[in-house]
Amino acid sequence: MTDVDLWVDPACPWAWITSRWLLEVERVRDVRVRFHVMSLSVLNEHREVSDKYRELLDSAWGPVRVLTAAEQAYGSGVLRPLYDAMGTRVHLRRTGLGRDMIIGALQEAGLPVSLAAAATSTEYDAQLRASHTAGMAPVGEDVGTPVIHVPRVDGEPIAFFGPVITPAPRGEAAGRLWDGVLAVAGTDGFFELKRTRTRGPIFT
Repeated sequence: MTDVDLWVDPACPWAWITSRWLLEVERVRDVRVRFHVMSLSVLNEHREVSDKYRELLDSAWGPVRVLTAAEQAYGSGVLRPLYDAMGTRVHLRRTGLGRDMIIGALQEAGLPVSLAAAATSTEYDAQLRASHTAGMAPVGEDVGTPVIHVPRVDGEPIAFFGPVITPAPRGEAAGRLWDGVLAVAGTDGFFELKRTRTRGPIFT
């Protein structure tokens, strides 16, 4: 069994799709996914971005702060169910990133709604930034979310951004993509494969 570490921000639709793909990979490969928090708000806080994107980033602080507060209080095992509950609301139900979404997600995950107060607090920002840095350090700052780390016995983990896919492959197709991603990302000196996106996120 291989523990695969996944860094996500609930605001990112591409991270949501990649996370759904990895849950499929769990079904067809000896893989167990561990969720971690990264933050698009932290990543872009000193970058020049459009006013519209800055507005999104301002609202994106809330969910990742709440995820971090929940992890600090109840351990990393709460991240998957809470992220699942948030992502379902944000990307499937289009509820936005605000307090109502957060409270509903906390209730679904069986966590106290008092954690919602963390959304507007800086109390857990140091831990949030530490988690973000742990995810980003092996891949650099010129990528976004999701980030995946795969341990290997002969040295540093295989770490990469992506894959950016839509829709998420299912069944054995998910497993084949996993095999291919590991093959290229695990190759010494490999850095990038990319092509222009011709469709938006597909969640079903």
